[in-house]
Amino acid sequence: MNCASRHPEPGSPDGFDPRSGSLTERALFNHRHWVLLLCLLTTLVLGWQSTRLELNASFEKMIPTGHPYIANYLERQKELSGLGNTLRVAVANSKGEIYDAAYLGTLQKLSERIYLLPGVDRAYMKSLWTPATRWVSVTEDGLDGGPVIPDDYNGSPESLAELRRNVQLSNEIGQLVAFDQRSSIIQVPLLARTPDGKALDYTVLAGQLEALRAEFASDGIDIHITGFAKKVGDLIEGLQQILLFFAVAILITTAVLYAYTRCVRSTLLVVICSLVAVVWQLGLLPLLGFQLDPYSVLVPFLVFAIGMSHGAQKMNGIMQDIGRGMHRVVAARFTFRRLFLAGLTALLCDAVGFAVLMIIQIKVIQDLAIIASIGVAVLIFTNLILLPVLLSYFGVSPKAAEISLRSERAEERGKARHPFWRLLDLFTRKPWARACIGVSLVLAVLGFLVSLHLAIGDLDAGAPELRADSRYNRDDAFMTQAYGASSDLFAIMVQTPAGACARYDVLRKVDELDWQLRSLPGVDSTNSLALLNRRMLVGLSEGNPKWYELQNNQAMLNMITASAPRGLYNESCNLLTLYVYLTDHKAETLTRLVQHVEGFAAANDTAEVKFLLAAGNAGIEAATNIVVREANREMLFWVYGAVILLCLLTFRSWRATVCAVIPLMLTSILCEALMVWLGIGVKVATLPVIALGVGIGVDYALYVMSILLAHLRQGASLSEAYYRALVSTGKVVMLTGVTLAIGVGTWMFSPIKFQADMGVLLAFMFVWNMVGALVLLPALARFLLPVRPAPLHSESSVRQEISHAS
Repeated sequence: MNCASRHPEPGSPDGFDPRSGSLTERALFNHRHWVLLLCLLTTLVLGWQSTRLELNASFEKMIPTGHPYIANYLERQKELSGLGNTLRVAVANSKGEIYDAAYLGTLQKLSERIYLLPGVDRAYMKSLWTPATRWVSVTEDGLDGGPVIPDDYNGSPESLAELRRNVQLSNEIGQLVAFDQRSSIIQVPLLARTPDGKALDYTVLAGQLEALRAEFASDGIDIHITGFAKKVGDLIEGLQQILLFFAVAILITTAVLYAYTRCVRSTLLVVICSLVAVVWQLGLLPLLGFQLDPYSVLVPFLVFAIGMSHGAQKMNGIMQDIGRGMHRVVAARFTFRRLFLAGLTALLCDAVGFAVLMIIQIKVIQDLAIIASIGVAVLIFTNLILLPVLLSYFGVSPKAAEISLRSERAEERGKARHPFWRLLDLFTRKPWARACIGVSLVLAVLGFLVSLHLAIGDLDAGAPELRADSRYNRDDAFMTQAYGASSDLFAIMVQTPAGACARYDVLRKVDELDWQLRSLPGVDSTNSLALLNRRMLVGLSEGNPKWYELQNNQAMLNMITASAPRGLYNESCNLLTLYVYLTDHKAETLTRLVQHVEGFAAANDTAEVKFLLAAGNAGIEAATNIVVREANREMLFWVYGAVILLCLLTFRSWRATVCAVIPLMLTSILCEALMVWLGIGVKVATLPVIALGVGIGVDYALYVMSILLAHLRQGASLSEAYYRALVSTGKVVMLTGVTLAIGVGTWMFSPIKFQADMGVLLAFMFVWNMVGALVLLPALARFLLPVRPAPLHSESSVRQEISHAS
């Protein structure tokens, strides 16, 4: 007894030297109460700050402002109002045509109410009631024209008849007026900021639009709204349901973790520390001037998922050490020593994976990269530091500690290893390893061939971020059906010398491009000053179609141009706009159009006249697709380059690095193939997910490989080292991989298709990264890592044991 008291057990706090370990470990665990106090104060302050976090979006952040197309548009934005962030509000008369006094009264009131909404660019708003909507006609005295709805309109049958005639002469059928003349559109260009200088609040605007819809829609009136602002508003509105799915995913993760540990306190500590990381992240955002938007709102859950993965590893290590008889403080410090470097490297890989997104010159993705990097940074404090310190106080239940060592204790008693561990152990043996690598190679080749068909941009009409049966997509379908074209507008700018926009040589080139574009698939119609000159010449020639030509008569061209709508050319007459109305904004349609216009510009540009791309919502999306296409591969090269470098620094072995990275690459290839199969294009909303998957997936490989290498360097065989890795970190990799996949898999039922797509892709990457770390990694290690032969059972006996156990 006295001897025991003089020589305490190493696992007890009395027998542990608190001065041992690294400087970081000593600073943290020798001052645990100060660490807890600091974390508590930080949580309270940042929790209060998180209440100031705003959820909004910005049109300018969604576009690649550094791309030449967008630079061309932004340079001339004041002269091209209505060709960027624009709403289209269709007011339909379900009981007849628009030439009805009651319908027109409703249209006027709605137009006036929309006119007063904050953020509306009122000078360029357009409807049948705005003075800028004009008709032009040829009379015996020359050209005549005026507002479509005249000043003396009074709703009488005569006024309605005059309105019908004016609409026919206005060239607005198919633009402002539906082909069946049962609906008309209010075009609402938006400003980036409201008159008080604040950024346009899309949540408020969407709510105001829905209130107007509810107020003016009636038995005879239907209202349909499309545009970026409405789409973003619908996404933000759906965030309440997104939060519900987040809550479900958190509950599932917590339940599965408890089922594994059977310890309430340790399960709650892991979940709480992961949630604290989210609170810190959300609190830091307003301090740094950031907002959440519909595309970055998924990041907090990813931070929670990464936190759960690292937290479960720390909890498992401490639980096993306590099961071996160590005091909770000693167990926490030993686990900190073993896993802190692996966890830190994994989080640095995560951070690099997110930070690499900064190379994409689209502000919303750059903001997402910063927000995600902030989340990963706080995980270093909450899950690598705070969690072990908390567990050093609270420990784990004795039952949980005993359960965590079940496999190890069974082996000590001479019992066979668990059949599943023996199954995985087969992949450390040559025949199975060779077969695994062969299958992986086949999957990689097939996946790569399929991924070659991965499209850039949207593959469906409407808003692919929303369900096909959503209100927005139904409204978009109505627009396409009623107006013969979608709301997708591609505008080409033609720059000329001042006062030269009506020159014959200029209009002849515009006319040639106009004619070529009308024959392209996906183009519904066009509009340009050259086309107007053709039509007006027919009118001036008593309607004779033989005169449907571009007249080489400068005086005639000048006369027609003077009465043309100002949207076709600017005040200085040095900029023409060629409007191209598309049937959709699919990637194929935009690529075909861009290639044709670029080819035409290369052949026809001169020192004075230049054809510039691009304006309009479809033109902006085309530029975005180009940036995304260029960034897609470059992003992966940088991500993998950084991950490889960090793995080399951690493992100090190129062979171990190859074993860790190859499974990640296979997952990336298969993820792209899955996107092709699911019909998901690479765009602003989906581009980050592959980089995020690499960052999250490397966690699994790092935890397995770090333990595997440690045992190999101590002289263990590959089979023995891999088994030790499985029962320490490998089973937690399996647990978190499956649990998180189930959690995000519930997103598939979300009404927001963007979230459902992300759920499928993330679940796939969680599972395949887990499989790669547990199956392909040991198979590669069998041929790459220097190991001793396994002194264990023969392969045939292992097979017999597995078969017998089954």
